[in-house]
Amino acid sequence: MTSKNNRKLVFVYNADSGLFNTVTDIAHKIISPKTYSCNLCALTHGYFSIRDTWVKFLQQLDVECEFLHRDELLRKYDIQNPELPVIYENINGGLKVWIEKEKIEQFDSVEELMKFINMKLSFAA
Repeated sequence: MTSKNNRKLVFVYNADSGLFNTVTDIAHKIISPKTYSCNLCALTHGYFSIRDTWVKFLQQLDVECEFLHRDELLRKYDIQNPELPVIYENINGGLKVWIEKEKIEQFDSVEELMKFINMKLSFAA
């Protein structure tokens, strides 16, 4: 996704990358969804894949998006002990919290998340 306005959002999941971690996360979502630690993942992904609604939403955004797991965030941006999940705004190569963990945890559906993102983007335009 190429942004027309040079903004970039960085979505960070409260999970680590890699096949083993992915399989473990799937099992956790199926067996004990109430205790799953990443509401961003729970909202945007089903058990096995990304939600179509989310994909279509991302395609229509006028902002570049990057998606990272917590271990990737540490390697790429060297952010220690972040409150996850989180959505950052990348400003001149530095990250600033854009939607904090507490807010992400309040959403009950991907539609609520998408509405909130659109609202924040429209206020910042």
